[in-house]
Amino acid sequence: MEVTANMDVQNRSRLIGKSQTVEFSSIVGIIKRTQQGVLGVIYAYSGANTMYRKEALMDVGLFRQDRATEDISIAWDHQAQGWLSLFAPEIMFFMEVPQSLKMLYRQRKRWAKGGTEVWLTNFKTVLRRPFKDIGRTIMFIDQSLSIIWAFFFWISSFVFIVNLLRYGLAGNYERIYHMFTMAFVFVCFEMIAGVFQLAASLIADDSGRKLKYFMFAPLYMLFYWIINAVTIATTFPVAVKTILGHGSGVWVSPERQTHFQSSDD
Repeated sequence: MEVTANMDVQNRSRLIGKSQTVEFSSIVGIIKRTQQGVLGVIYAYSGANTMYRKEALMDVGLFRQDRATEDISIAWDHQAQGWLSLFAPEIMFFMEVPQSLKMLYRQRKRWAKGGTEVWLTNFKTVLRRPFKDIGRTIMFIDQSLSIIWAFFFWISSFVFIVNLLRYGLAGNYERIYHMFTMAFVFVCFEMIAGVFQLAASLIADDSGRKLKYFMFAPLYMLFYWIINAVTIATTFPVAVKTILGHGSGVWVSPERQTHFQSSDD
């Protein structure tokens, strides 16, 4: 059995840090709770705070040295071998998150690459025996939809811009108005669903003490989702290269600060 703890953001002095407080509550507070409660498995360990059994590490050949996110990879390896992976939300630990756009983008590129590597690694296993572990299959489908969404986002954005230019040059302003109206409706539905998820996660996580960061939810939903779409699309070829045996799992940790700010700020 392996136990992973509940992440919280330590450095919340800047806007990026406050936004990631919302993000970690969403990912850890709701998704991992749901995965464990409904599926019986979790997608990834918390890389900075997880307790492993020595036997479990040895059983899967230790950490994969050619993966960008070893915490995601080994979680899937453990579950494939029948080991129990648990999430302990009451065990809180604090981590320092990137405070600059450069380091944030570098971190998200690694996360996207590692997630795609895990998806490609388990592709054949899940397809061959989809009913052996329903929870893992559902997580695989969820990851598949995330990758598809990233490519759909950029393809649809390209089509939108091309049509916008075409209708603009033709003077068809009614069509342009219709395009923006439909895009606005779609974004509104997406934002409403995201707001409900983030509000529920902030209430559930840490006894609701993070609810004051709800005001930063719109920034997370617009800015961070676009970053995820960018990194998944740009790192997909690199992840395929790694799976084919021509990549590396070496990565550079985000820059760290010497001083921390109180978590009560």
